[in-house]
Amino acid sequence: MARSTTFLTRLMLFLHRILGTALCLLFAVWFLSGLVMIYHTFPRVTQAERITRQNGLEPDSLPSLVSLLHRQGLDAPVRGLSLNRDLGRTMFHVRTDASRFDLPACPADTMQPSVTGQIALRVGRWCNAPLARVDTLHDLDQWIPFSRLRADLPVYKFRFDDPEGHELYVSSRTGDIIQFTTRSERFWAWLGPIPHWVYFTSLRQNQQLWTRVVILLSGIGCLMCVAGLYLGVRDFLLARRRGSLSPFRKRSFRWHHVAGMVFGLFVLTFCFSGMMSLVRPADVGIHSRLGFDPMRRLDSLAVAPEACPLDYRKALRSARDSVRQMEWGSFGDIPFYTLHTDGGTLTVDARHRDTVRALSLSHADVAHVLSRVHPGQDVSIELLNSYDNYYLGRSGHLTLPVWKAEVDDADHSCYYINPRTGRVRYVNTPSRWMHWMYPALHSLRLRLLVDQPVLWHVCMWVLMLGGTCVSLTGVWLGVKYVRRKFRCRNSLRE
Repeated sequence: MARSTTFLTRLMLFLHRILGTALCLLFAVWFLSGLVMIYHTFPRVTQAERITRQNGLEPDSLPSLVSLLHRQGLDAPVRGLSLNRDLGRTMFHVRTDASRFDLPACPADTMQPSVTGQIALRVGRWCNAPLARVDTLHDLDQWIPFSRLRADLPVYKFRFDDPEGHELYVSSRTGDIIQFTTRSERFWAWLGPIPHWVYFTSLRQNQQLWTRVVILLSGIGCLMCVAGLYLGVRDFLLARRRGSLSPFRKRSFRWHHVAGMVFGLFVLTFCFSGMMSLVRPADVGIHSRLGFDPMRRLDSLAVAPEACPLDYRKALRSARDSVRQMEWGSFGDIPFYTLHTDGGTLTVDARHRDTVRALSLSHADVAHVLSRVHPGQDVSIELLNSYDNYYLGRSGHLTLPVWKAEVDDADHSCYYINPRTGRVRYVNTPSRWMHWMYPALHSLRLRLLVDQPVLWHVCMWVLMLGGTCVSLTGVWLGVKYVRRKFRCRNSLRE
C-alpha cells in the first residue's frame, strides 16, 4: 500500500511539474483575458446594425404573397421568409428545404447595381468618414478568421481616416458587409477573446483543427489540475499535523500551494468547462431518449406564409415607425409577423384576417400547440416572471415573462415561450447536463448570481484573480524548474 501511494505521488508530482511548466503561462493568459471578456467580446456585425442601414419598406407597392409565389412557380413549401429593402430594391428572401433564393417584389425590378456599385453604396452607408486606404485580401486575416468566409474572397478592406479607426470588410462576391470594427474593439479583442479563444488566424480558419487543439490543451490542463489538487491536499494534510497550512518554507512554493488550495478547484472547473464548450452532448455519451426531435415537430406545424389569414401589408401599414425588415414566423400553427422598425421590434398576430393586434400567446395557445407536439403527454404550464436555472440571461436578451411548459416525457422536455415574440427555448436532459458543464461552471450562469449583478461581478473578479495568482506563481516555479534542469545538465557536461 505504501509503495503504491509513493508511486502515485511521484507520478502526480511528475505530471504537475511537466504539464504546469508547459501550460501555466497559457492558464495565466486565459484568466486575464477572461476578465477582459466580461466587458469586451470579439467584434461582429450584428443584425441590428444591418437592419438600421436598410431602407424603409413601402407597403402600398408590395404584391400579394400568393401572386408572388405563383409568379415564381414555386412547388416546394416555404420554410422561411423575410422581406427588406436594400439599395433601392425590395426583396423577399425565401428558404425551402432544398435551397435559398431571393425574389424581387416588382417583376420589372430584376436589375440591380453591379457588385462594385453595391459595395460603393454600402460603404457610404456604414461609414461616411474620409477613406484612407483600400486593401484587397486574398486570404483571411485576424478579424475574419472563419473558414466559411473563404467563399467571399477576395475581400475588400476599407480603412477610414477617423478618430475611431473604422475598418470595413466587404465581400467581392456579393457586396455584403462581413465585418466592421473600430480601433478600440480591435485593441480589447487582442487582450480578451483572441488569446482566450485562441483566435489566431492560422489556427482558427481551420475549424476542425482549432477545435481539436483547444480540446487537447484543455484536457491536458485538466490533468495538470487534478495532479496539483492531489499534491496540494496531500501536502496540506501533512502540514496540519505540524500545525501549519503549508509544508513549504520558500515563499514561491508556499504561495503556489496556498493559492492552489483555495482556488485550485475553480481552476479545474474553469478548464474543464472551457473544454466542454466545444463538445456535443453525444460526444460524452449524453443522448436524448425521445425518438423524435421536438423542435422539428414544432416547426413542422408552421402555417405556410401565403396561408396567413392577416395580409402582411396590413401589418406593415399598422406600424407607427418605418419598417426596415419583416419576418414570417410561427409558434406551431399560430402564425405571426416580426417587424423591425426604427422604434424597436413589434410582433403582430397573423391569425385574424381583419384585426391587427400584437401577439399575446395565452395559456390555451401554448397547451394547444404542445398537445400536438407531445400527444398524450401531460404538460404543466405556468407563467414565469423571474429567471430559473435554465432560462436566465445576464445581458437582458432573455425577456420576462415567459410561459414555462414542462412535459412528462423521457427527456423531461421543457419549453420557454415568450408570449409577445413567439420565441421558443427548448431544454431537455442533454442540454441540462451541458448547461452545468459549461455556462454554469465557466461564466457562473447561476440564478442567484444573475439576479445579483454586483455579486456576480465580485465573484468573477475574485475567482479570476485567484486563478491568475495560481498560474503566475506556477510560471515562476516553472522558470526555476527549467533553470535547475539546465544547471544540472551543464554540470554533468563539465
